[in-house]
Amino acid sequence: MANLSTNEKQILEKLFQMGGGYVLNFSDRTMGEFFRADVNVDIYSEIYNYASGSKANRLRGFWQVTPDPIVGKAIMKLIEYIDGQILLGNFQQNDFPKSLMGRGREIADRLLGNQQQNKNITEDEFLKKEFNEVTISSLKLEGAITAILEQRFEEIKKCLNSNASLAVIFLCGSTLEGILLGIALNNLEKFNTAHSSPKDKNGKVLKFPEWTLGNFIDVAKETGLLEEDVKKFSHSLREFRNYIHPYQQASKQFNPSKHTAKLCWQVLKIAIFQLTNK
Repeated sequence: MANLSTNEKQILEKLFQMGGGYVLNFSDRTMGEFFRADVNVDIYSEIYNYASGSKANRLRGFWQVTPDPIVGKAIMKLIEYIDGQILLGNFQQNDFPKSLMGRGREIADRLLGNQQQNKNITEDEFLKKEFNEVTISSLKLEGAITAILEQRFEEIKKCLNSNASLAVIFLCGSTLEGILLGIALNNLEKFNTAHSSPKDKNGKVLKFPEWTLGNFIDVAKETGLLEEDVKKFSHSLREFRNYIHPYQQASKQFNPSKHTAKLCWQVLKIAIFQLTNK
């Protein structure tokens, strides 16, 4: 059972818009997909069947029987989902005050046992971060992969200069995933024994080709290779990479701005910087 106070539950219910049995803008199907992919939980398992069995009651049932770290992860993932939906224009920023979002992150951090200095960093502060020039070679990955990643790194710079924002997002996401896979292959035990490593229904850790970018980021954060700021803003890469499929992009009317492209580029650069120094 998660260690949530009555006040904290009320805050989370407000944040996740759980009135009337709903949770945010999820349908039954999309809520199930979200919890399977992002939390590695089958939210429609009988153990979470509480009261009416609505989406909101499923989440309440999840809180009642699940340990702190997994509930903390779910809360953080839901907050990241809100951030992504705001960027996509599906939610209005005014419906999710910074104070409420911040309090939700504090609850998640407490359940996860985190004490990050960067947890409340704003987007503007993140974009203004400065550091020495980063290089792919500094990561000391396998030679052939390093050459490919370096080529992509240079391609991203060209796309930024050409205002090709969509290309920047796709290249940043695939480059970061390639980097983290290389890091994972060099740290097999650390990545395979992490609490947040994705598992199948029998509790066995999935093989790396089955991991998502979000999985790699979560484990890199848990193991101390990445910091909270990169994890917080990496939702731009995770969410937007789905729009590599034209029909998916059309259905959401997604047209990325130069600002979004710069944010993704900053995520990639700071991730490389942190991985190099760790």
